[in-house]
This record gives sequence, structure tokens and C-alpha cells, in this order.
Amino acid sequence: MRFDDDPRPILTERLQLRRSVADDAETISAYRSDPEVHRYQGWERTDPDGVRDEIREMAARRPGEPGWVQFSVDERETGRLVGDVGLSPADGEHGVIKIGYTMAPEVQGRGYATEAVRALVGYAFEALDAEVVRAYASAENTSSLRVAEKAGLVLIERFERTYEGETWQGVRYERRRDEPAEPH
Repeated sequence: MRFDDDPRPILTERLQLRRSVADDAETISAYRSDPEVHRYQGWERTDPDGVRDEIREMAARRPGEPGWVQFSVDERETGRLVGDVGLSPADGEHGVIKIGYTMAPEVQGRGYATEAVRALVGYAFEALDAEVVRAYASAENTSSLRVAEKAGLVLIERFERTYEGETWQGVRYERRRDEPAEPH
């Protein structure tokens, strides 16, 4: 795997994925604080200051270095921030990149998440030389599971974990570099 020393925006037909900046915190906080969105997120703090701190920490990393790197997702036509995606090398698994994705509720159902995830998967393979791209999700988050499948990731595992007394049903999706993307 390699690092991206000069990450440029990733363009798709309708979206631009760019490194998140502190000024994105208010917008990201607004949709990540929505109870229906937050229940599936890994970020503990979704208040603007917490989001700003996370973005600043991630901004210090190059994509491909240990730890998460966040990209804000903008509509190309309007410039409006509509979601965010992130990636991180998997701890102790050379060549494996984990991804995550969140879209604002008002744009869900338009295919933006699928479009952004496809672009992020391509970026992980092309720019970072990943061998495997992996996504974890709650088994209850059917929208997220559909996005993973439409983006060409395949269900690998269903699992159950208990954390702080709460049991969580999860899934792991992956796509290998040598496998063609076959959206469902």
C-alpha cells in the first residue's frame, strides 16, 4: 500500500469528494446529530466542536496512513455539502482499507451514497494500492447494506458483538482488487 501525498478532489458525475475542512463541521454535525443517522455512526461526539476536532485530527494524516481520513461529499451542481465518506487502513492487515459513509437525510435515496462509495473504492485501489476494501455496518441498516452491494462489495460475514452490555448484529462487506465490480 502507499500514501497519497497530494489528495485531489475525486469527481463523479454528480459529486465531488474533497478532504473535509473545519468549516464543514456545522453541516456535518447537523446531519450526524439526527437520531436516525447517529444510531449507525461510530462518532461519539456529533456536536460542531466535536466534529471540528475530528476533522482537524484527520486533516493531519495522508490517506493511507494509520487512522481515518475524511472526505466531504458536495453536489457538483450546487456546491452543497450532502454527506461524508472516510477511509482507514485496517489495523494489522496490510493492503486492507476500511471505508465508511454517511449522507444527509434530505438526500438519501438519490444514489449519492452509492456514487460516492464507488468513487472511494476506486480511489483506494488506484491511489492507495489497496488489495481489499472493507465496509462494516449494522445488520439493521438496510440502506447501508444496499449501498455496499450496489457499489460492488460482497457480503463476507455476519457477526454479533457485545459492547458495554449492548449486543450488536453486524456485517462485513468486501471487494478485492482483482474482482470486478458487479453492482446489484
